[in-house]
Amino acid sequence: MDIQNPSASVNDLANHVEVTREQKVVLDQRLAARALDAHPGADWKDVRRRITGA
Repeated sequence: MDIQNPSASVNDLANHVEVTREQKVVLDQRLAARALDAHPGADWKDVRRRITGA
């Protein structure tokens, strides 16, 4: 897969990125913290609407 190919999706590329064990631990900790967050923030659509007024 060619990373320079703009038609390649981010998800496809993400499946081919190698992650070290240490990086996986950090990512898992961040995902767990996110799952526990009762107030994760506003949805992007709401934020965009507030910024653009549209």
